[in-house]
Amino acid sequence: MTERTTPPLSFSSLGPRRVEADFSAGHITTDAGALLLREADRHLGLIDAFDRAIPDPRNPDLISHSQRSMLAQRVLGLAAGYEDLNDHQHLRLDPAWQALAERAPDPEQPLASAPTLCRLENRVDRASLWRLADALVDGFIRSFGDAPPECLVLDFDSTDAPLHGQQECRFFQGFYGGYCYLPLYVFAGDQLLVSYLRPADGDGARHAWAILKLLSTRLRQAWPGVRLILRADSGFCRWKMLRWCDREGIGYVVGLARNPRLLRLAWPWMHAAANCWARGYGHQRLFGEFHYAAGPWDRPRRVIVKAEHGSQGDNPRFIVSNLPGNARGLYETLYCQRGEMENRIKEQQGMLFADRTSCHAFLANQFRLLLSAAAYVLVEAVRRLGLAGTALAQAQADTIRLRLLKVAALVVVAVRRVHLRMASGYPLKELFALVLARLRALPPAPAPAGHETG
Repeated sequence: MTERTTPPLSFSSLGPRRVEADFSAGHITTDAGALLLREADRHLGLIDAFDRAIPDPRNPDLISHSQRSMLAQRVLGLAAGYEDLNDHQHLRLDPAWQALAERAPDPEQPLASAPTLCRLENRVDRASLWRLADALVDGFIRSFGDAPPECLVLDFDSTDAPLHGQQECRFFQGFYGGYCYLPLYVFAGDQLLVSYLRPADGDGARHAWAILKLLSTRLRQAWPGVRLILRADSGFCRWKMLRWCDREGIGYVVGLARNPRLLRLAWPWMHAAANCWARGYGHQRLFGEFHYAAGPWDRPRRVIVKAEHGSQGDNPRFIVSNLPGNARGLYETLYCQRGEMENRIKEQQGMLFADRTSCHAFLANQFRLLLSAAAYVLVEAVRRLGLAGTALAQAQADTIRLRLLKVAALVVVAVRRVHLRMASGYPLKELFALVLARLRALPPAPAPAGHETG
């Protein structure tokens, strides 16, 4: 007979059959698929890089949890949907999570508790945060291997992280209508380069120029011949930054806020679009260009106008650019693609919990933002390297989590192996096996100089 450790639970019968349950199945996890993230990190070396970036002042003889295992808990936990530290109170005995944290599964040796993880978050200093930010950029550069890119479009954008407590550097932001931080993100395609937390007492372009300088220097050190293009909305249109881009050979296509003078200069195209609409030719989108300089600018620059007219009336838009090419092509083919970055920010904020900036200390909240960034990098690596050419090649983080990471399994721990008996009814067995095979075929991240692997 089956040995039960708890009394059976009886449900309503199913025809002539009784429906019963008990809690005797042993170690079962709902996150067996998160092992794919571990394989992605084996190739990227991101969690190891984060571990090296943070000094550990603790006495190794007096600790139970390595810093590396705690970082794995937090980063992989965010990727798997566990947004709060309290979630780890329930995960610390899960043998699958112990394996994810590079720990031999042992019910007598649980993973770090929420208070222990909280102490890690609050001891990270400013110098460590800079090194963590460098690790993200270094990982991006390594992702290209021996095939350097010819051109990189750097998307800059900011968003809000609402605050509901008395956090340090807490300010009211009129545009978002509440107390918040203003994180700045930089993406190149789907890949994340910068995740930088800022107080909300400045505008959306605060420190953007400095970050662009640092990024361009680092990227050109790695790839001297790479062509860089800045793409951003009108909140980043600062003429001194544009002048610096002109001087440094960096292209730009940046939104320009409308004003009465721009509207006067764009009148011929707006008038033509309105006339075509009035004559019954349907929705109109006409493109033109002219040179324009606001009062403080050092010189006139090329401005492209999109003169749109439809059932809602005029809808003109303006961009400023130093790139060659026709006006329509620059606007529709290049500038409009920045909308994809907004989708990536939605993944970062809404699906990987970058807005959980609830620590009191500002630096701790910046660390949380970087942990979320690391979670995004791992999920994006699974999508880019494991799911290319499949039906989930463009899936967002929450879809990947639901379809690939949340897989139930019975965990059997033996002396020489950890065996996960995954659910027989899992509908994506072939896809899962394909992703795993692709990730396992990738070379592991190179060890840093002076570091020996076991």
